[in-house]
Amino acid sequence: MTGAAPDNSPESPGSVRPAPVDPPGDGRPAAVEFRGVTKIYNEGTSREAVAIRDVSFTIPDLPDKGEISTFLGPSGCGKSTVLRMVAGLEPQFPPTRGSVHVLGREVVGPGSDRGMVFQDYTSFDNRTVLGNVTFGLECRGVPKRRREAEGREWIARVGLDPRRDAAKYPHELSGGMRQRVAIARTLVLRPRIILMDEPFGALDPATRLDMQDLLVRLWREVEATVMFITHSVEEAVYLGDRVFVMATTPGRIAAEIRMPAADAPAREAQVEPWFHEQVNQLQAQLEAIEAAASRPGN
Repeated sequence: MTGAAPDNSPESPGSVRPAPVDPPGDGRPAAVEFRGVTKIYNEGTSREAVAIRDVSFTIPDLPDKGEISTFLGPSGCGKSTVLRMVAGLEPQFPPTRGSVHVLGREVVGPGSDRGMVFQDYTSFDNRTVLGNVTFGLECRGVPKRRREAEGREWIARVGLDPRRDAAKYPHELSGGMRQRVAIARTLVLRPRIILMDEPFGALDPATRLDMQDLLVRLWREVEATVMFITHSVEEAVYLGDRVFVMATTPGRIAAEIRMPAADAPAREAQVEPWFHEQVNQLQAQLEAIEAAASRPGN
């Protein structure tokens, strides 16, 4: 799956694979770094609301590999705020205090080194599948013949049929197909950082597993850093090289957990004993964090 190569050492039934260890630093700037980031809306007014407070974390830039980091936590804990700050999107960006760095440079707004896939289907309804996938290339001034060739290549890489699907419009596609188009539209631009805000949350369970496998396959090909928001503990465990657990009141990073790598498709991995162990442990930790956040005085 993701992260380090799978541990193929013998296991006893129900054992938990050891989580991989971060490689030693090589002097490369981090892929993403938050330094004491706080976001307060309407600061100093009666409508003041703290979205996140004093959030600091680092996601390394792993050469020729990349990493998937999943962000897990209850609604309102600031997961989307974190992601949109990396993207440089208002109104979450800029931070009230602190700084956000991508590949060693402070974020000052959106950039081509970052691409985002949202939960909502964000296709342009008046453009075909091919037109949607090539939109960013068109904005960059890529010649029509080249961008259409690249667009068709990415339509195929996300599991659609360029001959059958390229000329379709979004209303003719299923939810899973529309998210495949959104992923292709993002990856055709070859961003170094891929931001995914619950992209599979609205899909049925079977399609969701298919999309998880698709993401892992494409991630291996593009060797990018992925930040992936989810409410699903199972999804966080399967996809994440590391899981950031977030808590509310205020939104903050409550835990950072390195995960072992699965070496099988999602349907197979999720029936293995080690996977259930990881899910149960993470679920218990998430419940404890939420319970502590709900106590009076917090």
